Amino acid sequence: MAQANRIDTVLPDAPELAVRGPHSVGVRTLTVTSLDRLDVLNGAGSDAPLYDRPLVLEIWYPADLQGEQPGTTYTDVPLVDGVTRIALEGQAVRDAAPLQGRPAAPLVIVSHGYPGNRFLLSHFGEHLASKGYVVAAIDHFESTYDNQLGFASTLMHRSPDQLFVLDAIADEAADPASFLNAIVDPDRTAIIGYSMGGYGALISAGAGVSDTSTQLGFAPAGGNLAALQAGTPAYDAQRDPRLKAIIAIGPWGFNAGFWDARGLSGITIPTLFMAGSLDQVSGYDPGVRTLYQSAVNAERYLLTFDNAGHNAAAPMPAPIESQTGAVPDSPFGHYADAVWSTQRMNNIAQHFATAFLDTHLRDDPSQRRYLDVTQSAEPFGEQDWPGFAPNTTRGLRLEHAYPTEK
Repeated sequence: MAQANRIDTVLPDAPELAVRGPHSVGVRTLTVTSLDRLDVLNGAGSDAPLYDRPLVLEIWYPADLQGEQPGTTYTDVPLVDGVTRIALEGQAVRDAAPLQGRPAAPLVIVSHGYPGNRFLLSHFGEHLASKGYVVAAIDHFESTYDNQLGFASTLMHRSPDQLFVLDAIADEAADPASFLNAIVDPDRTAIIGYSMGGYGALISAGAGVSDTSTQLGFAPAGGNLAALQAGTPAYDAQRDPRLKAIIAIGPWGFNAGFWDARGLSGITIPTLFMAGSLDQVSGYDPGVRTLYQSAVNAERYLLTFDNAGHNAAAPMPAPIESQTGAVPDSPFGHYADAVWSTQRMNNIAQHFATAFLDTHLRDDPSQRRYLDVTQSAEPFGEQDWPGFAPNTTRGLRLEHAYPTEK
């Protein structure tokens, strides 16, 4: 069964940039610890104690296989039930030597949903590393399948976790003893976030939360979420100029009142939204499409999968071990979409993520043609898009807007 749980499948009808890149891929696991963070699950306001947050990272990078054959098994991966352990198959090589003699690679940080883990979007890890990126996927403490605690922790820590990992990778890049030394450029960083990872990515990108959201009943008690509130000194101090772009897939929060026009206007870096038109968790219109429309100071895109739900584009294909029980209230329903093939959505997402990151993180103008597409007069109808074979764009829509000052 493990052989069936592949994260590297490219279907025959996949768009052009879904094909793996020229680089072999290495993978390593690294644990970093963020010190003295507010423990909002065990205290409120100024009475919240401090604690340390261990974050396990899976890091993919361009590698020199030195004669090794591609392929690895990712073992002991928790299923959504938090108990069952599964294996995933890919083409990376565990602990392979980093590829030397090339410019330092841009960094992509991958942030899962609630709950999730660092392997939920692992198809992005291997794919983007083969294109020359270093990719660090996070196990967010208190938000994983086997360590799922109160939601207030995820609200409070998701964006700070992402930015701490950026700091941690920068430290590794500067450490001569680290395998990441000189191979990654943290000054060119992007975040790919799904659901609550998308919520965090928006905050990291400049969308401070609303005053209303800090007082919600499920928010951290005592107003601690105000540290992420738009326009406050605490929030402004955490902004990181090394973050150059984000990809927010089904980002949660608008439908719960976490953003207003003021907060969303704070995003000034290129942003790619991806969503299903029937997202039942984050909402679509209103919801993710409203976020796209309201980020008026950023160049932004919205890729929509018609009739897909909250699982559009992000999760890996449902593992064999999840494919039992009733749908949607089953482990299978956690990964799968009721309409779209997950593998097909993954391939489309990989295509557009490659074009977007190459354009905005590498300043490669040749890749913009994959983003500057024409729309069919019929919504979600057949379109002639660069990189797509005939009859393979149905059910897709890609919208694009520039900052208002342009």
